[in-house]
Amino acid sequence: MAVGASYGGARSLAAMKHVGVNVAADPLMTLSYTGVGAGLILVSADDPSLHSSQNEQDNRYYGKFASIPVLEPADSQESLDMMKDAFEMSEKFDTPVLFRMTTRISHSKGLVKIGERRTNKHAGFEKNIAKYVMVPSNAAVRHKIVIERLEALKAFAETSPLNKVEMGDKKVGIVTGSAAYQYAKEVMPGASFLKLGVGYPLPMKKIADFARQVERLFVVEELEPFYEEQILAAGIPCEGKKWFSNFMELNVERVRDGFIAAGVLPKSAAPPKQTEETVLPRPPVLCPGCPHRGVSMALRKVGVVVTGDIGCYTLSALPPLETVDTCLCMGASISHAFGIEKAKKTKKKAVAMIGDSTFLHSGITALANVVYNRGETTTIIVDNRITAMTGGQDHPGTSKTLMGEKTNAVDLEEICRAVGVEHVRKIDPYDQEETIKILKEEIDRPAASVIITTRPCMLFPSKIKTERIFRVALEKCTACGACFRIGCPAISAAEEKNEKGRPKAQIDPELCTGCSLCFQVCSSEAIVEVEK
Repeated sequence: MAVGASYGGARSLAAMKHVGVNVAADPLMTLSYTGVGAGLILVSADDPSLHSSQNEQDNRYYGKFASIPVLEPADSQESLDMMKDAFEMSEKFDTPVLFRMTTRISHSKGLVKIGERRTNKHAGFEKNIAKYVMVPSNAAVRHKIVIERLEALKAFAETSPLNKVEMGDKKVGIVTGSAAYQYAKEVMPGASFLKLGVGYPLPMKKIADFARQVERLFVVEELEPFYEEQILAAGIPCEGKKWFSNFMELNVERVRDGFIAAGVLPKSAAPPKQTEETVLPRPPVLCPGCPHRGVSMALRKVGVVVTGDIGCYTLSALPPLETVDTCLCMGASISHAFGIEKAKKTKKKAVAMIGDSTFLHSGITALANVVYNRGETTTIIVDNRITAMTGGQDHPGTSKTLMGEKTNAVDLEEICRAVGVEHVRKIDPYDQEETIKILKEEIDRPAASVIITTRPCMLFPSKIKTERIFRVALEKCTACGACFRIGCPAISAAEEKNEKGRPKAQIDPELCTGCSLCFQVCSSEAIVEVEK
């Protein structure tokens, strides 16, 4: 849509995480050939240290792969200023621009000077079949233009003020950019720096000139040796990943340790290690009353292979539920389950578990594939009517746009039937007996089937508490641990123990939402409803 808007004359921006660019790579590679209309920016939010991601890839390589420029801001002010530069570069060189953020840059804050607004004038879409229609004959011509454009971008990088030389002590020269610049500058404030704002293409002449002025040249960059490989390939001696790992994000301590190991800093430069304090562990866990918990509990009792997807329900892979068996990318759950079915090597049947927003994003095509190829896979759409894991955003199934405007809601059941699923059922995941019963029926069915849950997220759009609250009658509690195994944060160990020394349970009334799952699994009837 952003590409279409750009063709139509509006400056446009699409923002996504690094793994989102993988999904967008198909149009991105050809967009490099077509060029743009008005300026077009692709923001790639890379995630060193995998704070909330399934991999740690370095998307600067997409710039090289697609032959498009990459800009890398190092703080809040540069994030603003470089965005203006990015749009002007996009229009000047007729190219999309990859604007590479990282978790640390994205999550930091700083005072900024806004400056003057800069915009452009564009007449709107202009018919140009040779430019915008990428049949092979046109693409061959456009590829030559891409090659010529890259040479022009290389010349631009040599003189661009976005690449700054800060000369200091010439014993050590450091080529760096993005957040790594901040760490290196704090550790080596007196060194000479070549700070790269244009991460691709690199200003190789400028780097060579800088290298000639210093005794030792270091490359400090997060994740892969993207700069280092190109600098070495140009015949410029430098040191990088030998001292600064490509595993996890850098910080001041890791950069300092790298320079100590390289013999640039004395060992005494490292500050004394601080005494570590033991704190209460807080592993990720499903919220109290989360409707995904009931489905996970039922799946564990049924005994199947559960192929998971990207969403809160992935947390049920962790103890104590340990239900989800695979998680690769958005939409993979249904394809994984069908692949396991086709392999015919696993005795247990595979069941796919996918959220409502993820199903709309990437699951529909996989479900159509199951039906088309006469599969018998059971898919569970855990519909909590929101995009919960990333902060409660609306999606096409919630009847509201991201701006909060009313819109037509996509009907998940009708979509499933439209792609050919004849057996679609809905369940209340809080009702364990009924959930298990329906699961068994659909798993045994020799045809593709879909089960859709009907409970909303407990946090979004507003926090939900039912009229029911439960407590533990300690005199009845046998400390069997059944309630602990549902993994609810509202349930914890009481001080009182049974005759074997096992702790009995207690329920925090402030956290309890009244979902009743613990009440249903307690065989000793020790969990009772509180009368209001």
